[in-house]
Amino acid sequence: MAEYRIKDLESLTGIKAHTIRMWEKRYGLLSPCRTTTNLRTYTDEDLQTILMVSVLNNSGIKISHIAEMTTDERTTRIQKYQKQSLEHSSIEQFILSLLRLDEEIFSSTFNDLLIEHGLEHTFSNFIIPFLDRIGVMWLVGTINPAQEHFISHLIRQKIIVAIDNLDSHIQRDAKRVVLYLPEHEWHELGLLFYHYILKKQGWKIFYLGQSVPIDALKQITCQVKPDLIVSSWVVSVEEKIVQGHLSELRSFYQGDLAIGGQQMINRSRVDFNVIKSHDDLYQIISRIA
Repeated sequence: MAEYRIKDLESLTGIKAHTIRMWEKRYGLLSPCRTTTNLRTYTDEDLQTILMVSVLNNSGIKISHIAEMTTDERTTRIQKYQKQSLEHSSIEQFILSLLRLDEEIFSSTFNDLLIEHGLEHTFSNFIIPFLDRIGVMWLVGTINPAQEHFISHLIRQKIIVAIDNLDSHIQRDAKRVVLYLPEHEWHELGLLFYHYILKKQGWKIFYLGQSVPIDALKQITCQVKPDLIVSSWVVSVEEKIVQGHLSELRSFYQGDLAIGGQQMINRSRVDFNVIKSHDDLYQIISRIA
């Protein structure tokens, strides 16, 4: 069981600390423990309670009424509200699905967002912020590797289905793109999202996937002669590793190169294009086409 300070809860839920204190003191929604230095600490159950209260409060139910509900009653009301207001509750629903290992909650929320907004908006405006929250949860010890794998697998499945549902007819003169992750990298969700965008734009895709050895990348690159190579770097590595990889890559490929992922967000490079959002990828595609 994880242990949180109030600032941890604020980061995880997006709810201000003073609001959490009010819910605790005025309505008795939380029952924190105290450290030897008299600091409040909260549990996983408290985190789930805050998320549920937030969803219901956003639906227009008064905090005083929510405080009188049992956990089962709150869950039932959330299921009804989920269909009515995706914008305000989706990330909280995703976090609940992660904590509870509940595929039904995740799939229902994701599918509703997909119908309402499409994959690109859903991924950029809901999944990425959710993944950012997961990063915070790692830092405070909320989740374990099994939970992270559980939710990543569900997201991966959804993107692959969306890719498969796209028109598979490719023009003979279509632009070619190789997508890969470097040898140290196993976080595939961003690369799959790029795959979706490029296939949607009619590109011929050569998807190599996770942890591709540089020699294998060289062999495929020399064989298919791509117009663009796309990668994603999430795991933090030393700058010398980045530079060493790029030097090897540039020894056999001098064309357009685009790299996304958390480790590239704040970089400004001249030797490749940085993908900070899907709009950046669209600009690269438009320029090459």
